Amino acid sequence: MFPDALRWTIRDLEAMPDDGGWKRYEIVDGNLYVTRAPHIRHQRAGGKIFFELESWSRKAQLGEPLQAPGIIFTPDDAVIPDVVWVSSTRLAEGIDEAGHLIVAPELVVEILSSGELNEQRDREIKLKLYSLHGVQEYWIVSWQRETFEIYRRTEARLQLVGTLLAGDTLTSPLLPGFSTSVAEIFRS
Repeated sequence: MFPDALRWTIRDLEAMPDDGGWKRYEIVDGNLYVTRAPHIRHQRAGGKIFFELESWSRKAQLGEPLQAPGIIFTPDDAVIPDVVWVSSTRLAEGIDEAGHLIVAPELVVEILSSGELNEQRDREIKLKLYSLHGVQEYWIVSWQRETFEIYRRTEARLQLVGTLLAGDTLTSPLLPGFSTSVAEIFRS
């Protein structure tokens, strides 16, 4: 990035036109990223992940999942992940007046959109962002390959601990007693 280059902030996002949800605007390190509405299989996987987290959360009473919440980490870092899970403690103090999260959720889920640049953003740029701001666990989901890449905070950063395939069961030490079949998430 050039020293004089334009740095986008959350103030700039407020001026973006409302296109009815066809585009998603995110800022990471002052750079603007615009993506289209996702593929229906992308949305289906996100909905099923949310459903499983919601079902577990109702029983556990430890926090709640949110679909596509706005998260403002700094004026230069504002993103909209597909699904998050946030504890009741963080949620109680982590919402601004506009209804955006201003704290890192414990779990962030990004479902890969088609395209090399989209994948690079989730695998590198957002991984670094979530790691920097204290996310405890990060799931990168590929509906195309039907996989979950699981990153967990180790030694102060998110590190890959495994990749789950259709025959595996998704669990997390962050969510005691949570369990779901990976195959079920991708079933039509």
